[in-house]
Amino acid sequence: MPSDSPPGAVSAPTIPASTGKPPPSAIALFFAFAKMSLAGFGGVLAFARRAIVEEHRWMTADEFNETFALCHFLPGPNIVNLTVVFGSRFRGIAGGIAAFAGLVGPPMLLMTVLAALYSRYGDIDALRRILAGVSCGAVGLLISAVFKMMLPLIKRRDAAALVVMVLVFIAIGFARLPLQAVLLVAVPVSIAITLVIRRRAAT
Repeated sequence: MPSDSPPGAVSAPTIPASTGKPPPSAIALFFAFAKMSLAGFGGVLAFARRAIVEEHRWMTADEFNETFALCHFLPGPNIVNLTVVFGSRFRGIAGGIAAFAGLVGPPMLLMTVLAALYSRYGDIDALRRILAGVSCGAVGLLISAVFKMMLPLIKRRDAAALVVMVLVFIAIGFARLPLQAVLLVAVPVSIAITLVIRRRAAT
């Protein structure tokens, strides 16, 4: 008996059940990440989280944290990895390319112009003070992004995850241990803790 559906129908991109938002188009991904990159003086992470989680609601806070954590294990800059993974999730290879082009293209053109200006006027004392102020603002943006990424753990009262996070911070930030060595220990421990907690919750 013939089926009512037309043969060879292409299924629509998967919509994340957690947000219920329709997946963005490749053009929307390009312009969204272009906006993030042009606004992200001192780092794009804070602006990327605000746009993806709060403005467009393409991901939940937990999904963003999980995706960003995954990107730490991929070679290359974390925010670039996040861009490609995020774009590919919604629109496949075309989405990954569009998001990457939006993230890298406009800032590259802008920095080319600024580099030419800096090579000519870089010795001006006022310009150096402006750059010092921008660097302080970048630190504040990074701290703000980290705090927002911590909120899901705090709201869930996930003490184990917070303890692991603090220990990793101490190991890398204060003890100056190699990142790879810390991750080789922290990842199995985190997975084991998660499995134990889920088994206890299931019983």
